[in-house]
Amino acid sequence: MIFGILSSNNDVKKLLRELDVMNSVIALLAPEEEVVIHEFASLCLANMSVEYTSKVQIFEHGGLEPLIRLLSSPDPDMKKNSIECIYNLVQDFQCRATFPELNAIPSILELLKSEYPVIQLLALKTLGIITNDKESRAMLRDNQGIDHLIKILETKELNDLHIEVLSVVANCLEDMDTVVLIQQTGGLKKLLTFAENSTIPDIQKNAAKAITVAAYNPENRKLFHEQEVEKCLVALLSSESDGTKIAASQAISAMCENSGSKDFFNHQGIPQLIQLLKSDNEEVREAAALALANLTTCNPANANAAAEADGIDPLISILSSKRDGAIANAATVLTNMAMQEALRVNIQNHDVMRALISPLRSTNTGVQSKAVLTIAATACDAEARTELRNAGGLEPLIELLHSKDDEVRRNASWAVMVCASDELTATELCKFGALDILEEVNLSVSRKNKFSEAAYNKLLNNHLPLKYSQTGYLSSSNIISDGFYDYGRINPGTKLLPLKDLCLQEPSDLRAVLLVNSKSSDVSPLPSTEDKSSDVGCGRSISSSSSLRRTSKEKTSYHFSAGFGSPTEEKSEPSSGRNTALSKSATKEKGSRKVRGKKEEEKVKEEEEVTTVSKNIGEGSPDKEWYPPADPDFCVYEYEVTKSILPITNIKEQIEALAEYVAEKMGGTIPKEKLQDFSWELHISELKFQLKSNVVPIGQIKKGIFYHRALLFKALADKVGIGCSLVRGEYGRAWNEVKLMNESLKGVTGGLPPPEVYIVDLMFQPGRLIKLRSREADLYRFL
Repeated sequence: MIFGILSSNNDVKKLLRELDVMNSVIALLAPEEEVVIHEFASLCLANMSVEYTSKVQIFEHGGLEPLIRLLSSPDPDMKKNSIECIYNLVQDFQCRATFPELNAIPSILELLKSEYPVIQLLALKTLGIITNDKESRAMLRDNQGIDHLIKILETKELNDLHIEVLSVVANCLEDMDTVVLIQQTGGLKKLLTFAENSTIPDIQKNAAKAITVAAYNPENRKLFHEQEVEKCLVALLSSESDGTKIAASQAISAMCENSGSKDFFNHQGIPQLIQLLKSDNEEVREAAALALANLTTCNPANANAAAEADGIDPLISILSSKRDGAIANAATVLTNMAMQEALRVNIQNHDVMRALISPLRSTNTGVQSKAVLTIAATACDAEARTELRNAGGLEPLIELLHSKDDEVRRNASWAVMVCASDELTATELCKFGALDILEEVNLSVSRKNKFSEAAYNKLLNNHLPLKYSQTGYLSSSNIISDGFYDYGRINPGTKLLPLKDLCLQEPSDLRAVLLVNSKSSDVSPLPSTEDKSSDVGCGRSISSSSSLRRTSKEKTSYHFSAGFGSPTEEKSEPSSGRNTALSKSATKEKGSRKVRGKKEEEKVKEEEEVTTVSKNIGEGSPDKEWYPPADPDFCVYEYEVTKSILPITNIKEQIEALAEYVAEKMGGTIPKEKLQDFSWELHISELKFQLKSNVVPIGQIKKGIFYHRALLFKALADKVGIGCSLVRGEYGRAWNEVKLMNESLKGVTGGLPPPEVYIVDLMFQPGRLIKLRSREADLYRFL
């Protein structure tokens, strides 16, 4: 008796544990002992079982079985002490696992009929713990325990037990058999009516929790939908208790997996959930956002309903919430809405990009993942991408490509791919290192994914020099623009130097870097008298503050005449790299030898000046703006091709004419047997020496082989709109591929075969089209 009373003191408990008296106390629970001894021995165990160490000792010394036996004692104190000790013990998993073998549930159910509320309450709490195990739930069902629980709910006098009863019912509803049983006996209807009509918030909350737990089972959801559980949940959303609102929102989230329930909430429920988004309670906002996230997923009608209920503003405001779950859920709803163009535009008008910056910088991977998905869904328009750029959202987005979380990295790659749809944003992404990061990610087998590869390829399409160096391929949609350069093949992971850095390097034995540039690095030249009405194409000034602007009109005049080849001048020497196509009429003009001598002197000056210009461009001082070396000859090529080939209406004839033109500018036809005698290397070396740089403008090359000609063909074809691809081969080989329809099928209607792919011969028979994968094509492509 003394031990039983004193064991409520913590110091006494500690001393009893040290004395190891647990075995002796349990022995006092033997049937032959007196009732009073049973009472105080069980009291001692009840007090001791609060501590984990004592729980283990009681269980190991076999104390659970005699305690269960004492539940049938007529003495209420003994019942109370025994059930309290059992309640403490079953909170340990090991003890709870052995509980069904002891067949204790019938005895516990009998305690529900006790006239003492404390005993009933302890019995219900114990059932609430043990029914977490499936086997115990089955035993409760087999012993008509559900009926006992429903009867308690129907008894108003026992309303102080209703909360605990609902906790037990919630566990039992996880089993489909229990749900069917409750539904067949009418208990499910009673439960829903009870939850809806109760005025006690905790009861409503626990009822909603019971529905939530059960609704994770698809068959249960179906039964709940048939019992119109949705009406009950919508009614609970209007409760004054925040706890009930949260529980009802969570139940709606679970019921959303049922399509019928989802449709029901379209008409009732969504407006109430939108109102909960404006609550002062962060947990309420999070639960409402979760319900809306599930309701709007793969359901455009519900997404529209949320927007019509003025949900966009509160959803965007939640993006600045302190709760990560609320932010992630709100971002999901916005993503679901943005799947529809009209709603996406509406969301963009609410400054969503700026609101997403903070979630992007979150340390929570769930928030990061949902935020980048929202960016991917809303950045489909150029205006939205501009807003994201201006808001400073690209840098935190790119940082997420480094994430160790697979989902975050995948979604960030998707967002980058979407943002790279326009040149300005793609350029900014590359500036902040997105291309390098994605390349690093894709080199890792464990980190790469389909989206990272797609994002990298999308960015490469806006960095064609790197794409061609790495992949050796430019498609017909990859349009070569001014400033493109062919550095040659580089291995994955190797950094491609910028054009400026390459221009500043001294000439070396390395392969020449081929530059395509029709922009002038000087002031805009005036067109020649003969072609005033024509747009030559290289007369565009990049900037009025060009570092190479001339103050002398004479120098400017000389520079332009060298660039365009004035019709009044004699044609230049081949070594000068000047185009002669527009100066054929010069030989027809008469002039004295003296005049000719003066003109030759002028041309020498022009040659020196162009060389100086190229050198100055390459050696531009740090305080001056830098521009790529100009290529006046390529400007002329562009002009001539536009004038002579563009008017041709037949695409095949256009390709043939352009091929012949390119071959003519690059040294003409080369018989196969004389290919080894074609001394193009010496010519390129002379150009590199003359330009004092490894960077050689493509227009200055007058003796070129496969890869020179293929690049020039692709650059000019893109200028005049001829679709062709550029493919790099081995050992200096490169070729262009074009697609043409079969001529014999002209005028045929209906299903047509795909166009055939041809290789354009620029070397042996310029203008010849060779069918891909033919023997002739292989001889052209390979050694």
